[in-house]
Amino acid sequence: MNTESGSAYLQGMALVEAGRHAEALVPLMQHVSANPHDVQAINDTGAVLYCLGRFEEAASCLERALALQPSSAEVIWNLVEVYLAAGKLEKLVELLPRMGALKLLTADLLNRVANAFIDRGDLAGAIEMLLHSLQIAPNQEVLHPMIEVIRSQRPKIAFFCGMGNDTKFLKDILAFTSQRYLVKVFESDTVDEMYKLMQWSDISWFEWCTDMAVKASRMEKVCKMVVRLHRFEAYEEWPGQVNWNTVEKLVLVGNSAVKSALTKKVPDIERRTTILTVPNGIDLSRYAFADRPRGKNIACIGYLNMRKNPMLLLQCMQKLHYIDPGYHLFYAGTFQDAMLEQYVVDMVGALGLQDVVHFDGWQEDIASWLTDKHYIASASIGESQGLGVLEGMARGLRPVVHRFPGVEEIIPAEYVFNISEDFCRHITEQPYEPAKYRKYVEERYPLSRQLEMIGRTFVDFERELVDSQVMV
Repeated sequence: MNTESGSAYLQGMALVEAGRHAEALVPLMQHVSANPHDVQAINDTGAVLYCLGRFEEAASCLERALALQPSSAEVIWNLVEVYLAAGKLEKLVELLPRMGALKLLTADLLNRVANAFIDRGDLAGAIEMLLHSLQIAPNQEVLHPMIEVIRSQRPKIAFFCGMGNDTKFLKDILAFTSQRYLVKVFESDTVDEMYKLMQWSDISWFEWCTDMAVKASRMEKVCKMVVRLHRFEAYEEWPGQVNWNTVEKLVLVGNSAVKSALTKKVPDIERRTTILTVPNGIDLSRYAFADRPRGKNIACIGYLNMRKNPMLLLQCMQKLHYIDPGYHLFYAGTFQDAMLEQYVVDMVGALGLQDVVHFDGWQEDIASWLTDKHYIASASIGESQGLGVLEGMARGLRPVVHRFPGVEEIIPAEYVFNISEDFCRHITEQPYEPAKYRKYVEERYPLSRQLEMIGRTFVDFERELVDSQVMV
């Protein structure tokens, strides 16, 4: 810092202390021009611009200071105040993760941001801030009625679950949505009751593209419709029976092979509805990472049926057992086919694997069951995503996955095998890096990303509904 510019800075700060902000700006800007890396001076100049109500210039100045010193609490706080005053709420929200990491985030700030969103008429933004505030300070009873009022003013959402009204695949989505909207889950079994709930709702979500979605799509239009297709439905007749012109969004879980099968059934589907791919997310808090040394316990998760192809996995284990009899294969799941069960049990004996292949049955707590395992294997001939493999990877298990159409869109090629000899090499020769497997799931399949994508879909519908009301 040269003497002249340093003198200008001191002069400027003295004028600030005297409350003469307009006069202070000239020497401060003179100093910053001569000292473009002086973070404190840039920050102080931004603060003066803020006091003068010149928010755009203040934001530009403080963003420059933050780029030079990303962890400065003073700069971050000043920039937050500028964004709040200027109504740049989206920019402010981008700073929140950084503030959280630096332990700067407070419930008071989040409540102020929520009020700013409310003043702007943005209920979606407001409720996100209030829910975040409650996470930080759960005892804020005053926020609960505010949240309820906001929920009551947002679209009503109904969920319809085919497959026997089983909501297990919707558990996290329901919890997320119910915090933000008024939600009802269809619990009846009649078409009339289904239509009544659709009439109540603004948005109806149909889990599984089965007969319920078909019937709903052919009724008089009363709400926005979302259909989520997992995998098997794409190979059945239902997609061809749906009136896709009445469905606003089709949500796919899986890879391009599933989509390819779907478009064979309905070649013009992409012209009739909007297709959105939202992979299932893994709740990493349920699958704690455990670093572990290389071991000899191989896990396989899921129902045992023809698609899961346990026959191939037995052939793989026979070769692995010949190389090293210390390896064991553990199944978590139940048989869905009596003939397959008979074959597999007989083959286990015929291959001499009765002491190394174990059928542990259905597991309610997969995370705990995986504690003493080292590899997560799959020989499936088709998956939308393969949640069991991803759950194992989240725990730190090395994946060993048989090739199926679209597999490399889900699992890196280095973990894919074609023949049983490849399977053995994956187990016995390839590197064992538990942290790498966990990181892959963290970066690609966190539950938060799935919920964020679904949340954006609902918000988009909400804006369309508001716009249509305004137009009317």
